[in-house]
Parts: sequence; structure tokens; C-alpha cells
Amino acid sequence: MLQVSRWIQIVVALILFAGIVISLPNALPERVRNQLPGWVPSNTVSLGLDLQGGSYVLLEVELDQVIKNQLDTLVGDIRRTLRKAHIGYTDLSSGDNSVTVRIIDRAQFDDALEAIKDLNPALSGSALIGTHQYDITQPGNGRIVLTATEAYKKQQQSDVVSRSIEVVRKRIDELGTKEPSIEQQGIDRIVVQVPGLSNPDHLLKILQTTAKMTFQMVDETGDLAAAITQHRVPPNDELLPMESERNGIQQPPLLVQKRVLIAGDRLKSAGWTTSSQTGQVVVTFRFDNVGAKEFAETTKENVNHRFAIVLDKKILTAPVIREPILGGSGQIEGNFTVQSAGDLSALLRAGALPAPLKPLDRRTVGPDLGADSIRAGSIATVAGLILVAIFMILRYGLFGVFADIAMGLNIILLLAVLTLFGATLTLPGIAGIVLTMGMAVDANVLIFERMREEHRNGRSMLGAIDTGERRAITTIVDANATHLIASLILFELGSGPVRGFAVTLGVGIITSFFTAVMVTRLIIIAWLRMAKPKKLII
Repeated sequence: MLQVSRWIQIVVALILFAGIVISLPNALPERVRNQLPGWVPSNTVSLGLDLQGGSYVLLEVELDQVIKNQLDTLVGDIRRTLRKAHIGYTDLSSGDNSVTVRIIDRAQFDDALEAIKDLNPALSGSALIGTHQYDITQPGNGRIVLTATEAYKKQQQSDVVSRSIEVVRKRIDELGTKEPSIEQQGIDRIVVQVPGLSNPDHLLKILQTTAKMTFQMVDETGDLAAAITQHRVPPNDELLPMESERNGIQQPPLLVQKRVLIAGDRLKSAGWTTSSQTGQVVVTFRFDNVGAKEFAETTKENVNHRFAIVLDKKILTAPVIREPILGGSGQIEGNFTVQSAGDLSALLRAGALPAPLKPLDRRTVGPDLGADSIRAGSIATVAGLILVAIFMILRYGLFGVFADIAMGLNIILLLAVLTLFGATLTLPGIAGIVLTMGMAVDANVLIFERMREEHRNGRSMLGAIDTGERRAITTIVDANATHLIASLILFELGSGPVRGFAVTLGVGIITSFFTAVMVTRLIIIAWLRMAKPKKLII
């Protein structure tokens, strides 16, 4: 029979009320939204880059550098292991995908091979039993070659890109920007879109900085002049440039011990402040518990010696340790401005990139283009809404008005869902909304035509309405299911604007089914109870 339980009516009414409340802030000016009480929803749908304007950057993750760094680390591990075992070796070097070492004493070859095998762990999470990071071969003449396996390189590529995306997201969040879009494109590319940010060069500078911070001792006994003029750098040292200037003059580089005493990943927090002694802007940092202990031991053992704070192979500062620092915190002095200090502290909080990022494309989308897009999209939406509404009224009369009411409620629910989940509205998203309006009345057309058919076949008014709706449901479900599957495929395989279109289309399919079937049914029931018509006129 043509009836709906009281509980279903209450649930539908609550859904519609919640949709109106959640979507209402989108129609209010910002001044009014800021004055709303805290318990009232005030979020709005965020506008995408093509509507609001902003910065677009396409980055490539330099995966080859990651494997090279891993091989360089392996070289150091082999050197320490063989020295600890008192095994003589020579020709220890790394190539594109391999590390080679030659054992001098053939009697020690087997011991060296076993020691090196212990440095070759199995792939974490690998489904292949016995699969290791490196293939070990013995070409002869006492040589051992370790070559990175394809499985290891693929695993590294996947991990590095995922970690890079996470670091990029943290860095942009630290800048205080709203609703950035960060997506992987292909195997090794990252697309970054930041609405409202008009300076892509500044964004690129923040994203390209590896931000690998280390704490190392300055080699005060090495021959700095020979290292600078004759490039004679001691094997355990490296010559690093100074980042800061003093009195407008670039400071000379320093010899720094390669051994890293404290890694930057031990940093717990970072910020900036103004020094009470000098009045200059300084960057402050604090270690975690483990880092604080390492920092305390290092400063205790090296009082009156210089300590270099290195960022991406550049020395930020190299102060003399006057006394042990036991609190686990410190500060970096330099010629910082407020912006540069804020950028550096944001980089330190977000963490280091696992691989360098190479810019492939950058561009700025002006707000004028966004304004034109919003205006054109608004005109298209309103025009489509009016034309569809007029057609339904001309075709179905009062029932067309019912369908138009349901279509309006569908747009409100669609906007509420997008607001609730923090979706970003793009120009293709507006196209999805316009398409959803046509689909919203499509179900009503099927229902009304089926009612007409049942009435012509001799059914009573109530019988035609009830039977027509029930028999049209199957077709409506099939049509909406195929559309929903298509939108899910677009969302899964597409990127950027295609995903924006898929989101609005998929949400619109669900809300249009709800309003066309359930809301329209309740409106018709309410009309029948109040008007008590004698015959069916569609």
C-alpha cells in the first residue's frame, strides 16, 4: 500500500534538516559566517585551483639517488664490518646498482663472504621466501659483488614516493595553506596544487629542500687551507660550505667529521623566536628522549670544541660548546629573517625528504580565471536548473512541481555531503553537479511514466501511484548502479579534475536516488492526504 512508516518519515526529515543546516554556510557571506556561534556549522566547500587561483607544481622524485645513497651506506657498513673482523680488502667502491670489494687474503674470503651476507637482510614484507635486498656474486680473483635486486628497487621506489608525498603534505600544512591537493602521478611524479597561494617559487623552495639535518663535530686539527686550495680532504672528513654570512662577507668552509653524532630525525619540535641577548631571529629545536641523551653526552664530551649543525650539506652554524647542554634543546643562530626562520622550522617539523625532488612544471593560476569559471559555472547551473524545472512542470503538471522540489533538495544534500567531507570543488566538479540535476529528475520521469501506464491499464488512482513506483524502482536501481560504478572507476583510475568530476557525480547519484524515490514519495503521500484528489492527473 501507499504508505511509509513514521520512523522512516522522521529519519528522512532529519536527513533533510541536517543537509540544510550543513550546506547553509555556503550561501552566507564570510562576515556572517565568522559571527556564527561555535556550535553552528560554518564550514564551506573549498574551491579548487581552477576556481580560486593558486600555485601548481609538478615534481619528479629522483629515485636513482635513493639507490645510490643506499649503496654508499652499504659501502660504509662493509668497511666497518671488514675492519672489525681484521679482514684485508681493497677496491671497495659502488657503481650504479652494485657494490664491489676485493678480499686480499684468499684464506679470509669465506669469512668475509659470511660477514657481508649478514649485511644483506631479507626484504620486509616480501612474499618471496629467501628474497634479499642484494644479489651476491663471486666473479673470481677474490672479488665480491652485491647488486640491488629488482624487487628491492621496486619496494624502495614505492616507499620513497609514499614517504615523499607525506613529507610534502606536512610541509604544506606547516605553511598554513588550506585544502592543498597532493597526488601521485605515474610511478615517480607528484602533483601539488595549493589554492590561494600565488607564489609557486616560494612553494618550490620549501618542497625542494631535502631538510636532512645532522649534528657533526668540526675537525679542528685538519689542514683547512690544504683542503680548500689543494682539495686535500682527510678521508674521515668532508669540506662543507657555511650557509650564513658575517658582516656581509661569506664565511669560509669548514672541515667537518663525516661521523654523524645525532641525526635530525631525533628532533621532536622546532620553532623560531627572538634572542633576548642579541635581538636577532633564531630557530629553536628540541630533541626526543633518545636525542636529548645523545645531545647531552656529545656536548659533555666535547666542551670547548666546535659543533656543526648541518642542513643539506651546508653548515648553518658551528658554535663552540661552552658547557654541557643537558636539557635536550638548543637554538640555531644566523642571519635569519622571520620568514626564513619560519620556513626552516617548518621544514624541521615536517622531516627530511627521503629523496630529492626535481621540478618539471610550475605555474600560477590567476584569480580572474577562477572568477570567470565560477561565474560561467553558476550561470550554467542556474540555467540548467530552470530549464529542467520548466520542462517537468510542462510535462507532468503538479507532479512536475513535486519532482522540482526533490531536485532542489538533492542539490542541497549534495552540497552538504561535499561540505561535510571537506571536498574541493573544481570546474569539472561543477559539471558533475549540472549532470546530477538531469539525473535527479530522470528517476521521477520513470516513476511518473509508469504511473501513467498503470492508470491507462485500468488501475485506480492510488493503485496506479503505488504500483507504478514499485515497478519503476528496479529500473532506477539498475541505472544508478551502473552510473555509480562508472564514477568509482573514474575516481580510481583518474587524477586531478577527473577525480573531482567523479566525486560530485558519485555523491550526486546517491543523493538523487534518495530524493527522487523517498522524498518524492513522501511529498505525494502528503498531497494525497491534504488535497484528497478524485482522479490522477499527470
